[in-house]
Formats: sequence, C-alpha cells, structure tokens
Amino acid sequence: MLIGHVSDERDLALAGVEVELTPAEEGAHGALAAAVRSTASGAIHADVAPGEYRIVLARDGFGPKHVVARVAPQAPLRLRLLSDRLTGFVWPKWSRAPEHAELRLHAPEPIRAELWRYGLRKELVELLGWFDDHGPRATAQILPDGDFTQTGVDWNRHGYASPGHVRRVAAPQRSGLYYVHAETPSGGFFAFPWVVAPAAPQARIAVLAATMNWNAYNNFGGRSNYVNADGLPATPTINARLDLDRYRIGPQTTQAAPNDAYPPLSYERPELDCHVERDAQATDPMSGRLASTLAPGLWRLLAWLEREGYAYDLYSDQQLHDGTLDLDAYDALLTESHPEYWSRAMYERTRGWVFERGGRLVYLGGNGIDCEVEPVGDGAARYLTQQPDPDDPADAGLESRFHRTVAPQSELLGVTFTHAGEGTAAPYAALAPGHWAFAGTGLGAGGVFGANSLQERIPGGASGHETDKRSASSPDDLVLLARGLNADGGGAEMVYRDVPGPGGEVFSTGSITWIATLLVDAATSRVTANVLDRFAPGARA
Repeated sequence: MLIGHVSDERDLALAGVEVELTPAEEGAHGALAAAVRSTASGAIHADVAPGEYRIVLARDGFGPKHVVARVAPQAPLRLRLLSDRLTGFVWPKWSRAPEHAELRLHAPEPIRAELWRYGLRKELVELLGWFDDHGPRATAQILPDGDFTQTGVDWNRHGYASPGHVRRVAAPQRSGLYYVHAETPSGGFFAFPWVVAPAAPQARIAVLAATMNWNAYNNFGGRSNYVNADGLPATPTINARLDLDRYRIGPQTTQAAPNDAYPPLSYERPELDCHVERDAQATDPMSGRLASTLAPGLWRLLAWLEREGYAYDLYSDQQLHDGTLDLDAYDALLTESHPEYWSRAMYERTRGWVFERGGRLVYLGGNGIDCEVEPVGDGAARYLTQQPDPDDPADAGLESRFHRTVAPQSELLGVTFTHAGEGTAAPYAALAPGHWAFAGTGLGAGGVFGANSLQERIPGGASGHETDKRSASSPDDLVLLARGLNADGGGAEMVYRDVPGPGGEVFSTGSITWIATLLVDAATSRVTANVLDRFAPGARA
C-alpha cells in the first residue's frame, strides 16, 4: 500500500528515507509492522493494514522525527523532513519599539546570534547569546507535515515548554532595518531581517518595507505566489522543470483561476532570499535573482538616505495596513523597489492622504500595487492573483489584478506595469530637463542618465527588470520627466503630479532597478534628492 510521500522544506522528493511503522496503540516499543525506504519519487510503500501508526523517518543530512498518523489507501500522507541547514527568522517580522519579538532558529548544533542594524554601514547592536540545550540536536526544529505554507512552520513549539527555552528580544528604539546574524561552530552563517518601526514618529520621511511582496516570493515549504500558488500538489517535486506548472505550461497559467482558488501564504516561515552574506556592504553589487526586490534591495535605499543625511522612520506595509503608520505625521512616504502587493486598506489610506490631505508619495519602484492582498488571521495573506482575461469582455479595460478588485494603480501612481521592457535594463533620457527635479544634474533635453547600477540580475541601468508606463487611467495632468531607453518601447516613464485642490504630490520612477543605482549614479541620486528636498523640506540634516 502507498503510505504517502516524503519531501524536504522545498517540497523536493526525498529518496532513501528510512521509515518504520508501528501500530500507534502499541507506542514506541510496540511490534514493528514494517521497515521500508522511500523510493526515488519520495513514495513510501509498505505492506500494512489501514490504521493509525507511529511513523519514524530518518535520513542523513535531515532531522529525524516521528509522527502518529492514520494510514489509508485513499489518503496518502505528505510527510516532511527539515534539512540540517542553518536558518531562522524573527517573529513577528515587523515590530514597533519597544515591542518584543521571538527568535526562531534552526540548526543541528549550537547557534550564536547577534543583532545588527543595516544602514549606510552595518552596526552591531548587541550579542543575543548562544542557543543550545543539553540534549543532542536540541536546537534542531521540526517541520509540520502537509502544506505548512498556509499555516506556518510552528517553530519553538516542540520541546519549548519552559519559558527560558524561548528567546525574545526587544525592538530597539531607533527605527530601521535590522538583521539577526546566526552562526554555528562548524562555520554556518545565516542572516535574516527584522523591520523595526518607531514608538512614535521621529522623522519627516516614512519608508515602507514591502513585506507582503517578500512573502509572495518566499517558496519555503514548496509554495509561493509563483510556485504552486494554487496549492501544494499531491506528490512532491522530482525535477522542477519537468514537474511544476510554472515551467511545464507557463508562469501565468496558475494566475488565471478565480481568486478563491489560491490558498493563503503564511509569513511564519524563513525567507532564504532575504539572506545577506556576513561581509556584504551596502555598496556591493546585489547578487542573486531576487535580492534587489527583497530586503537587500531595501537596504540600499536606506543606506542612500543615510549617506545623503535624510532621517527616516521605517515601517512594514503591514503597519500601514493596520494603522500603526500614521501617514499624517509625515511629509513624505517612500516605497522600495518592488511594492507589487498592497491591501485595499493600504491603498485607501494612501490615496486619501495624497488626494485629500496634501500627502506626498515617492514611488521608487516598478510593478507596484499590481495585486490586492487580503490578510488572513494574524500571520498569513491571501493573494488575489487572478489575471484579467483579454478574451473576456467583462475584463476589458482592466490594467492589473489590483484594478480587478480595487482600482487602477495608475490613478495614484500615475503609471502601471506593462510587459514591454520586462527582463531588460537601460538608462533614462531626460524629457523635461528644465523641471526642478533635474536641478543640478546638468542634463539637457535627451540627456542620458542612470547607467550605473548595483543590480546583477539585470544590469544595464535605472530603467529595468519590470517597468511602468502611463495608461488610460493615468491623470491628465502628469508631467512626463524621463523615459527609459529600453528597446521596443519598454522604458519606464518617470512622472510627476501636483494633485489639484487640497491634494499633495506624487513622483514615480516606474522601475524596479532605480534604487539599485542610487549609491553609484550621481544623476539618479540628485534627482531623488531634489524630490525629497521638495516633498519633505528640512528632512536632510
């Protein structure tokens, strides 16, 4: 009988797992019903009768575990093992000083942890201590079985009965992007982010960390908004290019179903792509596919702000959603490079602040506010990711997933994402050189700027990766400042708007790669500084 399948934290099939089954009522010392190994597909076959069994699983390089589960031919189990790789996260991943958060660390050996603040330079804040206990592999966590991407990894819940076994840390008074550095005696190193907001507003500029976007790209557990978005499959992955719909059919196919077809994604999981190497500096190129659009990319923006002398308060987008971020306490709100996912509450709060109360929005990204997010409980989100259907008359005129459920993002940002230019990068050409945004740049009409970049995924310039342009829903009073030189009309359109009446102002770069240029390109740095000096006068020390 097929008992089930066993896979790792990425939902890759595990072959050669030793498996023991014992009738559950007989306990750990009962008669062995079967001892088998998983096959190349991770399948576990055993000649046992249906019923409840104590199942023990072990394989080198992974933490062994035992579970009690019902074995039935109609319901194969999805069993999960956790590799011995050092990893962890802080929970919650965003806090407000002086709130406490919980460290959740995993390794098969002792772990030493430090807290660092990431600005223009990395600053050691404090030693958080050593994490170990008396038993063997006492710092190794356990993965829940099944699809834990919906509910979280539930770490620090097995064997942490004593309050002293759970380490909590107070959020520092100084707002910013913090990282926990974890290391082991054998040389393992892993760093993970923590967004810390101020107890009360301290600066005139608020920066918004796109944690909803970070979560959408996090495939720890085998699911993200891009891999198995519509649910964990019945069997684990053997070869991604052969098995996953993203590669077999196409990346958009799993975004065509109705929104209720997409199960939630939990934030309570490690974010491997937010890792930063121990010796990395803010001025280093961003290596890897996703770094520039996740926490390491945000770090570059914060480093630039500090280099230029701007004080800022950092918030998670979750804190804009729940009202922790009081927009009226700030002159300007800055986004990071890829704020693709927003909730309805975030949009309505920001729109009201800009259009009705004089708020100033600085959109420094691309493909922003493209999809609505609905929070689920205290630690998960549902991504309303159904794409507009060009063949459906009911979807005619819809510019994005967000337009389907809330509003066209170009109504606020002035621009919206299009696929033209996707996967390319190029400098911009100035189209309104006499505008105050270009003061001090020396650029004339058609002047090229933004060629230098720290982006390694798609090098080439400040207009790139994914780019936004004006649309039918864009306001008529936009000023087109510059356009990217990407081929086939794919360049980002940089726009400015002075909102009529009691409204504020909006500046949009329309490009994911803009922030990657700030520390190394004089012109993009000056343009951004000109915007902030106008939008938040007095913010620069």
